[in-house]
Amino acid sequence: MPKLSLENKTDILAAIFLTGLITANLLGNKITTLLGISVSVAIFTYPLTFLMTDIIAEVHGKKKANSLILAGFVSLLILLGVTYLSIVLPANSRYPHNESYVTVFSSSVRIILASLIAFILSQIHDIWSFHFWKEKTKGKWLWLRNNASTVVSQFIDTVIFMFIAFYQVAPMFDFAFMWHMIIPYYLFKIAFALIDTPLVYLGVNWLKKSSQEQTK
Repeated sequence: MPKLSLENKTDILAAIFLTGLITANLLGNKITTLLGISVSVAIFTYPLTFLMTDIIAEVHGKKKANSLILAGFVSLLILLGVTYLSIVLPANSRYPHNESYVTVFSSSVRIILASLIAFILSQIHDIWSFHFWKEKTKGKWLWLRNNASTVVSQFIDTVIFMFIAFYQVAPMFDFAFMWHMIIPYYLFKIAFALIDTPLVYLGVNWLKKSSQEQTK
């Protein structure tokens, strides 16, 4: 197997980023229970987006990370358009599941729209904050800027997403109830962010190894 170049490795991380983003939006309308708390199944893939952008930002810088965010934004726009088109197109008479299809993916449209807005705002903050702390620490303490940027960015993402996606979808989803959903979901995201800190170091070292080899 040929040795992976820096470009190859970066492309792999970008693919993981886009996979985490798109699967979270397509599958995220299902609610499961973890440790007695109701959370979206997107909790398993969406944190990957912050992990990948932090790794790429550390090695390639702000410009490359912002390019990745733009790619993600365009992907969500396309996903939103195709999902809406798929819903409104009439079903073939031989397709018996159109009602279920429309029910499932109609909720996905609102979730994708919510994610689109929350994603762009939270990711822009994440990249800005990551480089802010990198400058403050003079390039030291990767664990600090990784977690400091993600903690705030995930809060922005969670609050914006939950309100747009679920506020008043049913009578019980009032302002107070939204915070009962937001807080535990946010805490789960933070727990995932803390757990993935070693993965940030592994990813950065993996990329930097190829970068160093190319400069020799």
